[in-house]
Amino acid sequence: MINKSNELPVMFFGEQQSLENWLENNHDTSPGIRLQIAKKNSGVVTVSYDEALESALCYGWVDSQKEKFDEKMWVQRFTPRRARSIWSKVNKDKAELLITNGRMKPSGFKAIEVAKKNGQWDKAYESQSIASMPEDFAIELERNVKANQPLSILN
Repeated sequence: MINKSNELPVMFFGEQQSLENWLENNHDTSPGIRLQIAKKNSGVVTVSYDEALESALCYGWVDSQKEKFDEKMWVQRFTPRRARSIWSKVNKDKAELLITNGRMKPSGFKAIEVAKKNGQWDKAYESQSIASMPEDFAIELERNVKANQPLSILN
């Protein structure tokens, strides 16, 4: 099986403005990139993940898989957002802040407009780091000791 993310070019940007310049010229023609991002204390200066995500959202792009690269860097995949992709609440909140701050670009507005029209904007999901178990499911688990046993080990 071919890993499609490996077909995307690996790119390096030393600062956010360089990435934004690239996106300005390529956001509507590129299928995506695998962006090199420096690990903490690596001594290498690159655009940070947060900066890259902001820039990507401005142009209607989205982040996805993170990959190992080498001892100093990792690679984050960024691609144009597809019409049916569901937004995370984190990215939705960031996009709203980018709009407030006047940074959103026409292609970013278009991605939001598409998501609002097809309902994906309203389906934004919470980050898994703060996700919780639905109350009705937790009640049923408490009633079934055998089903609850494996989960009790994890907590």
